Formats: sequence, C-alpha cells, structure tokens
Amino acid sequence: MIGGIGAVHLKSANSGSETSTDLLTGTGAAPTGTQVASTFAEALNQAATKTVNTLQHAEQASIQALKGDVDTRQVVDAVMGAQQALQTTIAIRDKIVSAYLEVSRMSI
Repeated sequence: MIGGIGAVHLKSANSGSETSTDLLTGTGAAPTGTQVASTFAEALNQAATKTVNTLQHAEQASIQALKGDVDTRQVVDAVMGAQQALQTTIAIRDKIVSAYLEVSRMSI
C-alpha cells in the first residue's frame, strides 16, 4: 500500500474558496502540517523531492550501518521505504508518459 496517497488534496474550483477537499474522504478540512500544492507541477515537484529525500535517507542509513552506528532493522526499514518510493515514482512516470502519448495521438 502507498502510505502517502492520503495526503492528496484538491482545491475547490467552483466556490473560489481556499478550503481544500480530501479526495479520499470528501471532507473539507484543511491538511495539518502539510502544504497543499496549487498546481500539478508543484505536486510532482513535491513528490519528487520526497522520493529523493527517502533515497538519500536510505543511503545514509546504509553507510552508517557499515560503520556500525545503526541497527540492521533500521537499515532494512529505510531501504524498503526507498524501494517503495522508487516503485511509486516509476509507476507515476509511466502513467504520465502513456497519457502524453495518448494525447499526442489525438487528431486535432
């Protein structure tokens, strides 16, 4: 399961208000402690940044494990999280590429 999918929010387009709607629950509560992306590009940028940070954390945990500073369980957790983040990013990239190819095949 992808844990970060619950953090996706959408601004209301019809009312013009600044309240956001949780896509999973449909509630109008604003997210606490997270920043809502106002554009698709910002959302992709935030997702890419989180993925890079996760990969860097796993790399640092692996290096610290080689030094003997970190428990093996922590390294496994970090590497598994990095693997999940990378697979999610690859799946999103594939969907974006397939959507682009589909749009490019449309006749005008």
